Amino acid sequence: MKKYITVLALSALVCSSCSDFLDVQSEGDATTDSYFLNDQQAIDAIDGLYERFHQEGCYGRELFWEQGAACDIVWGRTRGYNTLATLAYTGDESPLRDVFNRMYSTISRANWVIQELVKKEKGTTLTAIEKRSLGEAYFNRGWAHFLMAYRYGTNEQGVPFIRYEDFAGGYDNSIPTQQATVMDNYKMIIEDMDKAISHLPKFEEYDVDNRGRAHQAAAVAFKAKTYAYWATWDETQWKNVIEMVNLLETNYNRDLAKSFAEPFSSDFSDYWNAEYLWTIPSIGGAQPGGSEFPGVILENKGWGKYNGWGQIKPSYDIYEEMLKDGKGNDRLVRSILEYNQEFPYFGEPRKFWSTSDLEAGFMVNKYMDPFKYADPVGEGAVSANGDWPTVRVNFPIIRFAEMLLFRAEAYLMTGQADKATADINRIRLRSNLQPLSGTATMKDLYHERRCELAFEFTDHLFDLKRWHRSANSEIKALAQKELNAHPRIRKYEDRANPESPFTIAPYEDYLSKNTYQDYMIVFPYPSEQITKSNGKLVQNKGY
Repeated sequence: MKKYITVLALSALVCSSCSDFLDVQSEGDATTDSYFLNDQQAIDAIDGLYERFHQEGCYGRELFWEQGAACDIVWGRTRGYNTLATLAYTGDESPLRDVFNRMYSTISRANWVIQELVKKEKGTTLTAIEKRSLGEAYFNRGWAHFLMAYRYGTNEQGVPFIRYEDFAGGYDNSIPTQQATVMDNYKMIIEDMDKAISHLPKFEEYDVDNRGRAHQAAAVAFKAKTYAYWATWDETQWKNVIEMVNLLETNYNRDLAKSFAEPFSSDFSDYWNAEYLWTIPSIGGAQPGGSEFPGVILENKGWGKYNGWGQIKPSYDIYEEMLKDGKGNDRLVRSILEYNQEFPYFGEPRKFWSTSDLEAGFMVNKYMDPFKYADPVGEGAVSANGDWPTVRVNFPIIRFAEMLLFRAEAYLMTGQADKATADINRIRLRSNLQPLSGTATMKDLYHERRCELAFEFTDHLFDLKRWHRSANSEIKALAQKELNAHPRIRKYEDRANPESPFTIAPYEDYLSKNTYQDYMIVFPYPSEQITKSNGKLVQNKGY
């Protein structure tokens, strides 16, 4: 794979062209007159956009701390921001604040790239690389905008956003407008993804060195997800979800991979399977790159073999939910390691046990395949740098199974339960689970989405929050129950003994939790951004 996947460096010119997105005081204009003179400069600018998402402070781990407010994960190690788990949000927790800053920086940089390439396009025909780069810039802007929109925007006020290309004389460094509603943001995200589609190739048109770049089907998948989140406020959008997922099947030949394990394989030949839509392609070895998450979730110090960080552990609650499909089922075994479960590690079989400083009794197993080799670092499957513990796995952001579940949800919300049943059963049969015995209900949808996508960056917490607003009483009740529950763990008498007896107990790092209220569907803006905006940014209600 091309170097941009592993070493993503943004040129100094691009870095200097974008001031803080919400800063009142302009930092002046960068000297960019000599940029975009050749294809390599376009490639460098775009690769710097991808880099922002790959960092530890985004899809590496920071986005996942939010999930502590659901019941699927616990920290595993002491953290300093339990307010994320207890629904006592301040907006200034470092994961929230830093992701906010990083995504608005990405939007600003993407804005600049789009502005410059659109300007160039008016005077000359863009090269094939420049046209693709413009599509990638639209895609990255839409992706970053999407992450901000649903996490901070409501039907009463949207999030700040402007397009530099809308300024006739070039962007004037004004503060971005806070959109009237999040639906206004969603409209612009859809428009960006449509522009991306018009400029991007299909995935199959990329050569081997460029696989992992934005492509048409990835943009369609983001449109489907945007419409699903838009349906939180406008249920008529469910029809668009169905249309987008149908398009992925018919026009882009997307399907489920052969097995549940294939999307998480460390074999390069499995990277671009039928289920692939959008990922962070990751590798190990001497020049590692991608997402650190597989090293973050590995047992602390990796039983003396590797510098695992021991963070983000499965709860007993998600284990219990998966167990409903039968003890030892494929999806459960491949997703979660429990005490005394055998797995291959550094070329040898070992049985799982844990001594992380906060007890959970489980570890995520989804991304452990790269650790099976006798010499995983030498094999190139695991990073040689334990402080940057990426591994060789095509880390999923959106895969086709999620699209089927969104379509199933859309079918249920539009009175087409028979079609929802078919989509859910496709997923269950792929994992050798028994098909549903009757027609699918929202309870089935809740179970499938929770279990199929566990420990992926699909945002289970926001699933709960949007379901809490649903007109469907069944899914609303399930969401309310989980949002107000405290996660449980297995507490072992002898933590170093895989066969030790255990009890089920509440997770002890935080014991109290605020009652979920409707305003908590979004986070509060960081206080520094409210101050910087000089009154232009209005804090979300309730905070």
